[in-house]
Amino acid sequence: ELSVALYRHLLGLQESEGSLDQPAAGKDLNLLCCDIDPALIERAQQCSPFPASISFASLDIMDSGAREPFLSSFLGRFGRSAFDIVFCMSVTMWIHLNHGDTGLVEFLSFLSSRCRYLLIEPQPWKCYRAAARRLRKLGRNDFDHFRSLAINGDMAERITQILTQDCAMELVRCFGSTSWDRSLLLFKS
Repeated sequence: ELSVALYRHLLGLQESEGSLDQPAAGKDLNLLCCDIDPALIERAQQCSPFPASISFASLDIMDSGAREPFLSSFLGRFGRSAFDIVFCMSVTMWIHLNHGDTGLVEFLSFLSSRCRYLLIEPQPWKCYRAAARRLRKLGRNDFDHFRSLAINGDMAERITQILTQDCAMELVRCFGSTSWDRSLLLFKS
């Protein structure tokens, strides 16, 4: 739903506008939406009103052996080597919890190398604690990396630091916080 809403917004389309088979007349906008959950991707593909312009793919972005050929192939279809903009919404915490500090830095470095602009919505540290608490309530062990994370605290600040100092991106704008107390940060390479 977010991808379709974003597509409509970027093209200035109303809810009732748009063809099932064609992009908006005279507009060339293609979105690639990736998620690790194949069931979520399948549902999105079935419900998309813009299948010619919005592609959905099940992809573990942390698997470089899978992501590199897939993304290069997708971008190659448009004669491109990078995306104009990447939207990373509510993902950084899960990358961080499952791949540790090194994984988070690798993820941010990869994203910054593949786009001109990056709009990112980091989850605050309280979300990490809540996720770990939910796991314990289910009787499961903590995330592998939760207790060893050195990158913690103000996650918007820490991610900004990584992107600006390590990845040579520039913070263009902070759009404030969402209703879930998550910052929306726009970076430029």
